[in-house]
Amino acid sequence: MKLKERVVIAVMTGLVLLTVVLVLDVETRLTSDDRPHTPAHARVQYAFRQRHLQKTSNGSREASLAAAASAQLNAANDDPAHPPAGAGEALLGVGATSGREAPKSTPTVPPDPYDDLIKVVMKVETLSKKTRRRRKHWNPTLGELLGLDLRENATLWDTFHLGISRDELYGSEDPTVNRLLQQVATMPITHITQKEGGTQLKLIIEFIDGGHALFKPMRFPREQQTLKNHFYFTDFERHNAEIAAFHLDRMLGFRRAVPIVGRNVNITQELYALAQGDLLKTFFISPDNNLCFHGKCSYYCDTAHAICGNPDMLEGSFAIFLPGKEAAPRKVWRHPWRRSYHKRRKAQWEVDDDYCDLVKEVHPYNEGRRLLDIMDMSVLDFLMGNMDRHHYETFKMFGNNSAPLHLDHGRGFGKPFHDEVSILAPVYQCCLIRHSTLASLLRYHTGPHRLSEAMRSSLSVDPVNPVLWEPHLTALDRRLNIILQVIRECVEKAQDPLHVIVNDFH
Repeated sequence: MKLKERVVIAVMTGLVLLTVVLVLDVETRLTSDDRPHTPAHARVQYAFRQRHLQKTSNGSREASLAAAASAQLNAANDDPAHPPAGAGEALLGVGATSGREAPKSTPTVPPDPYDDLIKVVMKVETLSKKTRRRRKHWNPTLGELLGLDLRENATLWDTFHLGISRDELYGSEDPTVNRLLQQVATMPITHITQKEGGTQLKLIIEFIDGGHALFKPMRFPREQQTLKNHFYFTDFERHNAEIAAFHLDRMLGFRRAVPIVGRNVNITQELYALAQGDLLKTFFISPDNNLCFHGKCSYYCDTAHAICGNPDMLEGSFAIFLPGKEAAPRKVWRHPWRRSYHKRRKAQWEVDDDYCDLVKEVHPYNEGRRLLDIMDMSVLDFLMGNMDRHHYETFKMFGNNSAPLHLDHGRGFGKPFHDEVSILAPVYQCCLIRHSTLASLLRYHTGPHRLSEAMRSSLSVDPVNPVLWEPHLTALDRRLNIILQVIRECVEKAQDPLHVIVNDFH
């Protein structure tokens, strides 16, 4: 190749390279706004994916209130040790050069005093005073109906059982329950058997004085939340949720939950030494040299879901047994707002806004106290986040005026950053609440002690305190406010507020 041709090729190559450099420089200047440049086709693909994978809201109350907590729930599940900031807390921003910026304080809004609801409560109290003077509420106990009196050598178990009344399991000033719980937390265990039925392991504990309690063992730490992809009917049961439910039920003035206390047991001395038969065969030593067992049940009773000590100490909840069904038979009722327990199918109340009108026509909800009791149960479940309320029980000898028992709360307190508003369906579909229940909610909302503070104080006496992870206590105040908002909406659209807030002498 001649020298002249070589020079021409070199010049042309240089011009091409110069053109490329100039083009890249221009594009760099056009996209120099401190953000990485993304090609147009990439933006189109991202927008398509985002549009088709994003969850949409249907505009319902449940969707609107749950949407605000969805981002917080996702963040919390990714990092349970660092929960998202709540309303009024500091928010963290991300700078262009320095990464995380200093916290920016946001103004806190004072809590709504709900003066309108307080006025209605006071009105109900004023109107009911005269009626209360003329009518004395009859609240018999099991001992009175059975014609049994306490013997001089009666145990605490006898005192508790015979003192159960139509309205409550124990009186507000009765010291028996606290004394019995202290005894259960320390009394020697003489015999254990596995409880039949149910989806998860439970043990029936017999004590040296002949009393019995139901033992639910600890499965995972307090901070463990319900997994995102777990249905309410497949979630693990939490022993600490049972303990917290008893305290919350008592604080709200219901006193319909079975007394429960926490206790640390030695698996070697108090369980393995007393186990027999098939239960004994399930004990083993784990690779980490911890003593474990799994029992036999419908779900989660295998080596992969074993319950292990550390190395042989195990925490659990002890629920005091109610009187035997031979002496005090109970009736099981299907909860009218029961969920479908199906992966795809919904219950009727989830698709019918007028479902409460149907319930009001059916016995025993067409008269008496039972419908108001369902409202109380709904309030309790919503505060705990318990979606697993499928049945409830009443004592037969009290008839249809018997207060329902609040049992089985192991699936509560699983999602501290998510408020499942659908649990309140009985309240916002029927627009009904008991006067005494609303008064308790208002008292814990306006002070002097918030619900979270009172709950923390009540739980502090339990042997396994701290019973709840702190975000669960914070959620109580948030959910209480949601309940009051729902009741306010019902009062505003009602012709007479006394049709919403009812005093039925209970």
